[in-house]
Amino acid sequence: MKSHTVRRWSFVHTWSSLICTLFLLMLALTGLPLIFHHEIDHALGDTPAYRDMPAGTPHLNLQRLVEAAEAYRPGEVMQYFGWDEDEPDGVMAITAATAGTEPNLSHTFALDARTGEALPMPSANGGFMMVMLRLHVDLYAELPGKLLLAFMGLLFVVAIVSGTVLYAPFMRKLGFASVRVDKSPRTRWLDLHNLIGIVTLTWVLVVGITGVISACADLLISSWRNDALVSMIAPYRDAPPLTGRAPADELVTIAKAATPGMTPDFIAFPGTRFSSEHHYAVFMKGSTHLTSHLWTPVLIDARTLQITAVIARPWYMDALAMSQPLHFGDYGGLPMKILWAALDVLTIIVLGSGLYLWWVKRRARRASAQVTA
Repeated sequence: MKSHTVRRWSFVHTWSSLICTLFLLMLALTGLPLIFHHEIDHALGDTPAYRDMPAGTPHLNLQRLVEAAEAYRPGEVMQYFGWDEDEPDGVMAITAATAGTEPNLSHTFALDARTGEALPMPSANGGFMMVMLRLHVDLYAELPGKLLLAFMGLLFVVAIVSGTVLYAPFMRKLGFASVRVDKSPRTRWLDLHNLIGIVTLTWVLVVGITGVISACADLLISSWRNDALVSMIAPYRDAPPLTGRAPADELVTIAKAATPGMTPDFIAFPGTRFSSEHHYAVFMKGSTHLTSHLWTPVLIDARTLQITAVIARPWYMDALAMSQPLHFGDYGGLPMKILWAALDVLTIIVLGSGLYLWWVKRRARRASAQVTA
């Protein structure tokens, strides 16, 4: 590689890395506990404590559970209702002052599906894990924070690609995985920085790209609403406001009939950003480990319970649905989480060593300039 080309790539790598490194260090540090959020919640006693009851105790119907949720939070309305993957007798409810209240002002809790008893979920509404999540997702700045982190993620991808380009000629001079332990600390750290960087290359690319996609979630959901959803609810554009809705009892049965072989994941109630002012939206998912992250929304008229549409998933919503669990290593159970955590720690070392190398080089240049002067 020609020297001027190396200088260009080195410039790109240095400044793309420097601009995003502090943000990436924050994301790596906050992401570490988020990888184990289920395990941490359990250890802290923040998981719902379902009572022991005889096996096979029947569940209340859906409308009874909705009423129990709204009774637990007087003055609030249902936004979303979902099923707990880890507890067959548990369901999740999200309520807020209005159906359109933004997510950070909503309240999440569990319900015992057999009794309708409400069970608090402290970590879903505040505390250490919520602080980690908000810092990781939006820096407590909502959409501007998400877009800033998306931009930092793009810079991170540029830094990874430029670093790989620079490492190619470096490998021709030294054997792979060589660390020159007999050289100066800066040289040893440079070798370690390059080695760990190339070993974690695929993982950091995956996490970086999925992080950018996840950070753009609000924009993708808005695009979905303005594209697929708006066209489906066009006949309701001039309909009078919904003054009452049909009971939710049959929603799952109706949605299952429209999507054979799929199971319900969550229900968006009328007025939320995943539905319309006149519809329930039942989000169905596949039965395999992969397709369980892919949603097919079934729009059901909230007054008549007639199916309005089964909405085809646009590619960008599939990308969003699959990127979020992949970002945190939620596809492969505890072994994959441990692998993700180890790679996260190695990434922290790469980021920290990059800052160290830049600072040492900068200090050496200053010293050289002073001697010359």
